[in-house]
Amino acid sequence: MKTLVIGGTGTVGSQVVQELVRQQQAVRVLVTSAEKAALLPDGVEAAVGNMDEPATLPKAFEGIDQVFLLNRLSQTEVAQGSFAVAAAKRAGVRKIVYQSIHNAYEGFHIPHFRTKISLEKTILWSGLNYVFICPNNFYQNDFWFREGVINYGLYTQPIGGIGLNRVDVRDIAEATVKVLMTTEFDGQRIPLVGPDVLTGPSVARALSQQLGYDVQYAGDDLAAWAAQAKLGLPDWLVDDSVAMYTFFQKQGLKATTPELDLLTRVLGRAPRSYADFVNDYAAVFRREAELVEP
Repeated sequence: MKTLVIGGTGTVGSQVVQELVRQQQAVRVLVTSAEKAALLPDGVEAAVGNMDEPATLPKAFEGIDQVFLLNRLSQTEVAQGSFAVAAAKRAGVRKIVYQSIHNAYEGFHIPHFRTKISLEKTILWSGLNYVFICPNNFYQNDFWFREGVINYGLYTQPIGGIGLNRVDVRDIAEATVKVLMTTEFDGQRIPLVGPDVLTGPSVARALSQQLGYDVQYAGDDLAAWAAQAKLGLPDWLVDDSVAMYTFFQKQGLKATTPELDLLTRVLGRAPRSYADFVNDYAAVFRREAELVEP
């Protein structure tokens, strides 16, 4: 059985590829260039193609039994995903596992939540067998905010004070491979969530406790956050993120007990905590002076 991974060089996709390899599964990854193909793990097949150019996709799907679809956040996301679903259907793919978002319908007004809903519907209408994996905000997103933590003792992701059941990318990868390798969860939505309701202040406290230096939450000022973010990101992406963080601050994104129970059944264990994540990646947040031996 061979799996095509779309989005296999990113934060989640690369972990999914590694987990498939660990499980001794045949893997092909769609990449945009030979240079990216050269970076794949040993034993992983590459197919060069472009999600914005559907004519480049058929070869990637030849001989594929199942697909993990994680197309990147972009202004052409719906078109990209639709091209992939059409290519999968033409190639006779058995199943598609699509990465959506936890409780996406609650945030329908957020552009990148809405695109996930649109692609869920595309997959449903295609008649393909499917599983939707639906992660909450990733713990690993905090790597993007590490400079604020290290240099200023500030956690600057403005997630607010209501709370999210954030999740470890490693759990997303393990759950994805589990649903790819079994029929038990076909036709279901799998919430990918962590065990704790995390707020901006509680994340800062956890970082302080695990790292051994003081970290404070930078606060909920989204205008200030957006002004800083636009120095390095396109306006459309910052505006989308502001809509998401506004939703987090006003409503949160919490998991229910049945959702946590389902994920525990998929993983065969409890999901990782945020403390586990910080402990495992403490070196990422270590201050430069701490790296110098006396």
